[in-house]
Amino acid sequence: MSERFEERLDAYAEVAVRIGLNLQPGQNLLLETGTEAAPMARLVAKHAYRAGAKFVEVLWDDPHVTRARYQHAPRDSFGLYPAWRAEAFRVAAERGDAILHLRNPAPDLLDDQDPERIGEAETAKRASLKPYAEAQGRHRVNWCIAAYPTQRWADKVFPEERTEDRLSLLWAAVFAGVRVDQPDPVVSWRQHLDRLDEVLEHLNARRYGALRYRGPGTELEIGLPAAHTWLSARFTREQGGSYIANLPTEEVFTSPHQDRTEGTVSASLPLSYAGGLIENFGLRFAGGRVVDAWAERGEELLRGILATDEGAGRLGEVALVPVDSPIAQSGRLFYNTLYDENAACHLALGRGFSFTLQGWQTMNDDALAAAGINRSLTHVDFMVGSEQLDIDGVTAGGGEESVMRSGSWAF
Repeated sequence: MSERFEERLDAYAEVAVRIGLNLQPGQNLLLETGTEAAPMARLVAKHAYRAGAKFVEVLWDDPHVTRARYQHAPRDSFGLYPAWRAEAFRVAAERGDAILHLRNPAPDLLDDQDPERIGEAETAKRASLKPYAEAQGRHRVNWCIAAYPTQRWADKVFPEERTEDRLSLLWAAVFAGVRVDQPDPVVSWRQHLDRLDEVLEHLNARRYGALRYRGPGTELEIGLPAAHTWLSARFTREQGGSYIANLPTEEVFTSPHQDRTEGTVSASLPLSYAGGLIENFGLRFAGGRVVDAWAERGEELLRGILATDEGAGRLGEVALVPVDSPIAQSGRLFYNTLYDENAACHLALGRGFSFTLQGWQTMNDDALAAAGINRSLTHVDFMVGSEQLDIDGVTAGGGEESVMRSGSWAF
């Protein structure tokens, strides 16, 4: 690798620690990643200790081991998830550690495997990690998700390029997405977050009762809770100090009312889920629930998501992203939700976010549900935005105001 690449990889690791996690002196760091990301894992450890980390612990995964499981493991074993791993996340969150998920995307890794087994394994994982997910939702832990390019991912994103060029092209796109191609990445991130705050200020002042989506194959109305708040991925930890949960991030989001989605929506991009791919798919809602679903490819996997639990067929998130975001402007489908969700407006099936409600800190589960927050083990983002999508906000008087036109901000 070139000296320039090494400098940017080092800057990426520093951004993950100082901007993403905002790791504080005396904190431990739990790093979950794959074996292919070892070069960056070492740099993350370096910057974490420089930032004052007390101890850095790494939990490793390997995609080849994962694939071997689906090929050869006993059929009745896919409901298992390592208890020690779930305990590691629970203890880290309870202790107030920083937690970095450094993903190694491998699209199509399990595309030829049984969707039922994939769904069963994902459900077991989410059930085991529920205490950690609850700690995330309550902002008791500063956590962040980032991605480390792999050759398999690069082959999927740049199939028309020479094999030997694909990985470097993907790295360039990732470096741009996380802003380490800028002269001062830290300053660039602060300016970007300030711009998102301006959008939040506008949306929170409007207090829309619903959003109406119109586009190819989409005629959808999504009701919003009366006490909803729009947020970005910059959160404040319960103990103090902000962090950014996703690198990159271009979205502003809130949670819709679980009972107030009506109409039809068509996905604008394929969904890469648990190693499988769902393409050209859509959903029809009535009374907040999915009543019909279809896909040209991966329909069984889609239906498996919807069958996860009672709340999996309802929406838990509505997110707005303009088509002029750096990820969108790359003109690439990344086959990875972390990147594709920052290229387009998106929705999420499953768990809603309690922290998007005003006064959520004093509300129990029943009060949150009554206010409209959906409960589920799963949370799966899918993209609906494009240059052909228009979104209007419904005012208290029943009128409409333009929020997005042709995929761009209309205010």
